[in-house]
Amino acid sequence: MDPKEQFTGCTISPHKCRCFEKLTDKEKEILDKRSVVVRYKKGEVICKQGSFASHVMYMEKGLAKVFLDDGVNSLVLKIIPEGNLLGLSSVSDENNKFQYSVLAYVYSEVKQIDIHYFKQLLSQNPAFAKEVIDIMGANSAQINGRFFCLTHKQSYGRLADILLCLSDRIFKTEEFILPLSRKDLAELSGMSSETVIRMLKKFHDDGLILLDGKNFKILDYERLKQISEKG
Repeated sequence: MDPKEQFTGCTISPHKCRCFEKLTDKEKEILDKRSVVVRYKKGEVICKQGSFASHVMYMEKGLAKVFLDDGVNSLVLKIIPEGNLLGLSSVSDENNKFQYSVLAYVYSEVKQIDIHYFKQLLSQNPAFAKEVIDIMGANSAQINGRFFCLTHKQSYGRLADILLCLSDRIFKTEEFILPLSRKDLAELSGMSSETVIRMLKKFHDDGLILLDGKNFKILDYERLKQISEKG
């Protein structure tokens, strides 16, 4: 893989969750009975770091941030859009607690799957287990690449990474309503809100993006990509 493709500050891996496609009709039926859908308002906590994990979560609708928090500082690990799993690190018998917190950026619907049945599926369905392992591997690679970029890329490259990630992997279009505040973008790119506001203005003035309130559009994708790659 080209290192420029591998080492990106993007917050979500390109791997698609296909594990449920590997279930039999009977397994899907039982899964539905062992699951509930919980609705969260914008800003609500979906799960709390350190709490016991009784379920694995599947984001059916919405957008959330996954982050670590020590009571003083926080670090955003990734963004989770719809169609992704949460809480996979808690399926190990050696770990029965959530390793991170999750907070809803927007109204979200999350399917909570009984963790005991999820583990049973891992044991009895090899194809399902393989897909879950692939998801965990892709997530690990994404986080490694993200922290490499946060450590070694300059500020403009980090912000370009986040904007391209939102466009390519989350909204899948170059024009969308941006649900994140300037503070949220600052958390994702490891900078202050003031720095992000200044850089967004420069990107706007240079003709790279159009940002009018919540309305966002990439005007020059190739130049923004060059900034991302050069860091």
